[in-house]
Amino acid sequence: MIENPIRRKPTRKIRVGSVYVGGDAPISIQSMTNTETCDVAATVAQIQRCVDAGADIMRVSVPSMEAAAAFGEIRKQVQVPLVADIHFDYKIALAVADLGADCLRINPGNIGSEAKIREVVAAARHNDISMRIGVNAGSLEKDIQKKYGEPTGQALLESAMRHIDILDRLDFQEFKVSVKASNVFLTMDAYRLLSKQIDNPLHLGVTEAGIYRTGSVKSAIALGGLLMEGIGDTMRISLAAEPEEEIKIGFDILKSLGLRSNGINFIACPSCSRQEFNVIKVMQMLEERLEDVRTPMDVSVIGCKVNGPGEAKEADIGVVGASPRSLVYRNGEKSHLIDTNQLVDEIENMVRQRVNELEKAKSKEIIRTGFSE
Repeated sequence: MIENPIRRKPTRKIRVGSVYVGGDAPISIQSMTNTETCDVAATVAQIQRCVDAGADIMRVSVPSMEAAAAFGEIRKQVQVPLVADIHFDYKIALAVADLGADCLRINPGNIGSEAKIREVVAAARHNDISMRIGVNAGSLEKDIQKKYGEPTGQALLESAMRHIDILDRLDFQEFKVSVKASNVFLTMDAYRLLSKQIDNPLHLGVTEAGIYRTGSVKSAIALGGLLMEGIGDTMRISLAAEPEEEIKIGFDILKSLGLRSNGINFIACPSCSRQEFNVIKVMQMLEERLEDVRTPMDVSVIGCKVNGPGEAKEADIGVVGASPRSLVYRNGEKSHLIDTNQLVDEIENMVRQRVNELEKAKSKEIIRTGFSE
């Protein structure tokens, strides 16, 4: 087994509700609601779908005092940490800080005078909550736009450092920073520059990445590249898709880099004329049926005996395609034969049986030691 070469850059650890960000904390995954915040029921339902997909943190836009009041009701109905997204009106930030926000997403520079910023910082300090400075290539300050002519990594860095300097003067360090752009190279350049300047945790993202497929690819390239360099402490995949899909793609990126596990890591062949069953159809059905599984597990499904045994030996559960019966491996060892026409049912049953075994073992360990993870 090749050792994972990724070594994360040491950063300050802050807290977003019950979730730690930075330091030695796992890289957290978050998304943002796209419902009308004042529609409390719809927003709560969407947050819960994201939580079911594995979301660690959720962000909610709060554009008005009415939305702030709704945010307070939402806070009462969900357990996941909530970030309140606020622009311009400092009074909204003060309101949601008292209504249970776990983090305030602001740009200190667009809040107004330093007196107003001081009030927001005081509210955050009083309520023991953190902040996120969010810099976006599409909304840089006018003088920075004029200076650089177009968004550049240096332009995003200068904007970020302006906001950071304000919080530094107020002796507030419980914050994370993002410098997002829709361009892969610009995003990576900005984060690399910022990572050299500060030790606060970084929130990764390619903003306005696009529709599901292209946005997922752009995010995987940019965020995957940064994560491989040890840069990044929390992340959002920004897609023109349902927010729970952002959570799934985020975990897929982290799983592929060996940085976090959440559910099944499927190893499946791309299918060819050697396949003994319809690999694509089987995998689509398995992914749909086992979407609820959160226990980390490697499941290999290969359509023929050329690459099948090698992959199966490295998986928790492995299937080598053959007709009329396929060979099953468990924990690297040959186990038994199953009817190839019943693959989906059989694999689902084996996975759920394995989940039960692992959960029972985990419960016994908790009883034995008195500690959970």
